[in-house]
Amino acid sequence: MINFDKMSTRQFISMIVVLFVTGTLSLVFVQYNSSSNVNRLINGNSRLLKELRTSNHLREVERDIIWVESRIRAAIATDDISHLEGVDDKVEEVQNYLDTLITLSPDQKNIGYIKRLGVLIDKKKDTKDQLVTEYTSTGKMDNTIMISNPGARIISNEISQLTKKINDNRQLVMQQLTTSVERDARRAKLWNGAMIGLIVLLGSGWLWFIISRIRQQNSLIQQLDISEKKARESAAVKENFMANMSHEIRTPLNSILGFTNLLSQKKLDADSGKFVSSIQKAGENLLAIINDILDLSKIEAGMMRIEHTRFSVRGLFDSIRTLFHERAREKALALQLTIDPDVPDTLIGDATRLTQVLVNLIGNAIKFTAAGSIYIDVYVKNKIEQNIDLGIRITDTGIGIPKEKLTEVFDRFHQAEDSTTRNYGGTGLGLSIVKDLLDIQHGGISVESEPGTGTTFTLFIPYLISPEQLNEVAVTEDDRYKNISASSVKLLVVDDNEMNQSLMTHLLGNWGFQHEVVGNAATAIALLRQQPIDLVLMDIQMPEMDGYAATRFIRQEMGSDVPIVAMTAHALAGEKEKCLSFGMNDYLPKPIIEHQLYNAILKFTGKEKKPLVFSENIENAGYQFIHTGYLKDISKGNIVYEQKVTEQFLRLVPASLDKIGNAVSSGDIAALRAEAHDLKTTVSIMGLTEILQPVLDSIEQAADVNAAAAGIAALKNICANALPEAQHFFEGL
Repeated sequence: MINFDKMSTRQFISMIVVLFVTGTLSLVFVQYNSSSNVNRLINGNSRLLKELRTSNHLREVERDIIWVESRIRAAIATDDISHLEGVDDKVEEVQNYLDTLITLSPDQKNIGYIKRLGVLIDKKKDTKDQLVTEYTSTGKMDNTIMISNPGARIISNEISQLTKKINDNRQLVMQQLTTSVERDARRAKLWNGAMIGLIVLLGSGWLWFIISRIRQQNSLIQQLDISEKKARESAAVKENFMANMSHEIRTPLNSILGFTNLLSQKKLDADSGKFVSSIQKAGENLLAIINDILDLSKIEAGMMRIEHTRFSVRGLFDSIRTLFHERAREKALALQLTIDPDVPDTLIGDATRLTQVLVNLIGNAIKFTAAGSIYIDVYVKNKIEQNIDLGIRITDTGIGIPKEKLTEVFDRFHQAEDSTTRNYGGTGLGLSIVKDLLDIQHGGISVESEPGTGTTFTLFIPYLISPEQLNEVAVTEDDRYKNISASSVKLLVVDDNEMNQSLMTHLLGNWGFQHEVVGNAATAIALLRQQPIDLVLMDIQMPEMDGYAATRFIRQEMGSDVPIVAMTAHALAGEKEKCLSFGMNDYLPKPIIEHQLYNAILKFTGKEKKPLVFSENIENAGYQFIHTGYLKDISKGNIVYEQKVTEQFLRLVPASLDKIGNAVSSGDIAALRAEAHDLKTTVSIMGLTEILQPVLDSIEQAADVNAAAAGIAALKNICANALPEAQHFFEGL
């Protein structure tokens, strides 16, 4: 048995070639011999048919001669000349048959016999002519011409002898031909059998070979499949573990950071302030490490997906500058951003991954720079039709990197110096993640650095230029505010959530802005047709027509350029870019933060109002679940407002839980997701966002109602504890 597993590729190919050539030559040899025998068989059958036709002609000649002689005898016996009619035609026919026999007969002896027959037939014709002449002259026939004539009998006997000799010769030839045909038939059958056997043998060999290879291939596929399943299971286990651990660590860590931030706003002595600051920095470092490890696990598992949506280049970099402004200010660093005028404002790509890359690189630049500046230059590296390579250069005046370490800075868990981790912290994963993200997007990055002078990272990412440019221009502090009363501003709030309507009415009324509040997009569109509006605050998720569809209608069908700011509980990375791609101007996450909303109104209306003081009230009256600080901050002591929204909370939460129960009973996952999303706004007024956001997210992202069961149970449990506390708070107002 041939062991194919141990054969090299060259040996295997050589064996295949040898088998193919041998099998082909064998088939050619067998086919040649088989064809030769078949041809001989065909020729023998042709000769046999020829001899059969000759014998038939010979019998017809013999029959016709007998017929001629019998007609002559009948005419003499009856003395009736009418019996001789047709004799001449028959004699002529016999002569034709004899001519054919001469042509068909290969034997010279037979040809002599046939010619002699022709002579004798002519004599018979002469006899017939004599009888006719005799009858014509005498009126009767002389029987001595044939019957009593010995010569006539001799002719008849000779004809009989000749036909017998010819027939005997033909029989001998027929016998020889038959023997030859039978022999050729046996040989042809033998060679045909040999060819069939060889074909079957070769076919069986190839079939066995193919089956053997298929079995080996299936075995390898099964092994690979098992390995792939194990790898997938391992990756899934790892991904689930990382996600669960990330969630489990982030939840208490967010609480630590939140309470530390609140504690830092208290009046603390110098030592306490130092301790709180250390806790804050340590928590932020730990959160950054968790985020890096989670990103790394996603990249390794192939779970890092690249989106292709529209985003504003200038809007994104303005957000990045705002994000790092405070950190740069704390270290007295100048953070400068320059965007080349040739850079299109609206591109199609993954804005979230670009933000992640920039946050890593700019964060590193600020971290490793003690004094000086951070320069961010955005330019067009290459442009072909609608394809553009967006170039970004980030330069700092920090500690720099030694030349011998430049090739290692993108390696995982690696930093330029061992002392870097001790002095600055970090895992050494940031630049590795940046490079992986750029590779996934078919981009690239390089680094130049001089120790003590600074570092420059140069990167590029390919994008598509959007056919529709948003042309969002970052608003500067110089032209944001105008000396105009806020009372001239007309705002339109579009939100189907009752509690959010109350919140917006309260805030906008306190600030002195004119406003209209509507519960659906259709009413908002009708209102926009009727009166001028300075700014639309648009909820994203609404029944019938959501905020995206409404914005598209306002932009495309109405042709209106009224500023639209999105409001949504989907506080996800890339959500702002998605809103911008639909024609919105900005994005506010829920729950609404006072100063964010106020600044957004000023940004897009150009109206100035006296600066407001936004303070954070952390009083919670000893409640375990609800947190009234957010409500107190919003109300500014307005008890009527506090009573109104608390009553709405007590009424709407049980109603939402009932709707969730109905959706579970009917298996309506769409209704379940919509209700979970709507609850995010409802519970935010009582400070339940932090504890319920992960739960509501899990319900909203569930594939079906069964997958949401755990989240629903947790939601009901938390609400069951929060509602009595809210009732107690309401009764104390």
